[in-house]
Amino acid sequence: MKVTTAQLPAEADEDRVLVTDHAVIMLDGATAHDPAMPAAREYVDTLGTELHSRIEHPGDLRDILAEAISATADHLRLHAGGAPSSTVALLRVSEDLAEILTLGDSPVVVGRADNDFDIVTDTRLVDLHLPESRQYRSRLASGTGYDETHYGLLRSLQRKQREHRNRDGGYWIAETEPDAAYRAVTASYPVESVPWVVLATDGAASPLAPLKTSWPDIAKMDATGLRQLLERGRHWEAAHDPDGQLQPRSKRHDDMTIAVALP
Repeated sequence: MKVTTAQLPAEADEDRVLVTDHAVIMLDGATAHDPAMPAAREYVDTLGTELHSRIEHPGDLRDILAEAISATADHLRLHAGGAPSSTVALLRVSEDLAEILTLGDSPVVVGRADNDFDIVTDTRLVDLHLPESRQYRSRLASGTGYDETHYGLLRSLQRKQREHRNRDGGYWIAETEPDAAYRAVTASYPVESVPWVVLATDGAASPLAPLKTSWPDIAKMDATGLRQLLERGRHWEAAHDPDGQLQPRSKRHDDMTIAVALP
């Protein structure tokens, strides 16, 4: 399997991508807008290491993720509700199958032999439709910009999200609860039917619409092309939408990470 990656960190620098002979691991640590919550850098570093050491082993990807979450929580001495969290996107390729797992809003795009593609994604956090989320997006769309009220709404939003984290009827994410792994969105494809797979964090995926760049186009890019794509996305945000009015988002700039795998 050939894998090409590119990253463009922002202030948080909480994205991670790790590659093995037969797998890709992508993590997007949640930015802590609430000062009472810890940053996610150490969490994604540790979770990435735990996944990297296990993902080539035979077995269900959900079991592997559950073991990695448990080991990370033990190593960092974390407790539910007050711990950092991260999305997880995994690709593992064997002789027969391309296996996908996603937990959180990092999409995995799977090319098909008919030149179309599937998007494997987890929308449960967005589907909560919390009022604070609607409010901050509405304010940005009206032109208020990233003012103190905006960041106050984000702090309130994260407190509300924690009430729904890793429980039925809410959303599931990598934090301290190994059972979250068994609530991940999974898919598998015959490997001969998959010409390419693209994994992206939401910071990289979001600017693609205004850039008018398609997933099949991205799948053809080399490392330089991927880096230039991320730079174009960052430039669009800075030059055309610095206040999040056209594309309301929690931060002016997010970490951007993308990987193209050719099974």
